[in-house]
Amino acid sequence: MSSTLIYITLFLAAFLSGTSILLFKGINDSKNLKLLLPFSGSFLLAICFLHLIPELYEDYQKSTGLYILAGFVIQLFLEIFSKGIEHGHFHVHEKKTIQFPYTLFISLCIHSVIEGMALTDPHSHHHFNNHSLLIGIIIHKIPITIVLITLFKSNNLSNTITTIALLLFSLSAPVGLFIANQYDKISSGSPKIFIAIAVGVFLHISTTILFETSENHKFNIKKYTIIILGLIAAVLTLQ
Repeated sequence: MSSTLIYITLFLAAFLSGTSILLFKGINDSKNLKLLLPFSGSFLLAICFLHLIPELYEDYQKSTGLYILAGFVIQLFLEIFSKGIEHGHFHVHEKKTIQFPYTLFISLCIHSVIEGMALTDPHSHHHFNNHSLLIGIIIHKIPITIVLITLFKSNNLSNTITTIALLLFSLSAPVGLFIANQYDKISSGSPKIFIAIAVGVFLHISTTILFETSENHKFNIKKYTIIILGLIAAVLTLQ
């Protein structure tokens, strides 16, 4: 897949998901999200263990683990402001407001930029195939965008403001990819730094999704089945 197509796909994954919420009712049904979230979480977790981490440690460096830990800590910090939207947490308060959630929005954009950075140009690293990672990011980005735009609507923000915010959020992952690609061209450092940081983020997000999306943390056969399907789907994309 060409870099241009990856840019376009990243943008459309978020933009079309958000636009669907603005145009159609019922798409943001919580039952649908509860099915999509564990699938995306298990898919990302499998990609990390079966693809990203082995690639990162192919040429072992002690700093690799530090960057993974850094990504984990960065995501912990971002969730102070994002309120856990990255893994599906969303609460509509009875009191309606028209205030724009700046800190929440910025933290989600930073999260999205990091995702994009992980998709460095595969043509310059012949061992690294990022198609499966792109699929995982798209699957993960859809529910995040749905929850974000639903939040904007519940806050009674105008369609104009919501659309502008959606455009900016949709551009954040492509911007992250662009930054990583430019770094690769002008720096002697390895772009795998960005991948390692993203792995830390993905490990936090995926495990949180898998452990916290069950009501009262009870075993749910439907959720378990979705998780298994997500793992299988990830394995198939790596073939």
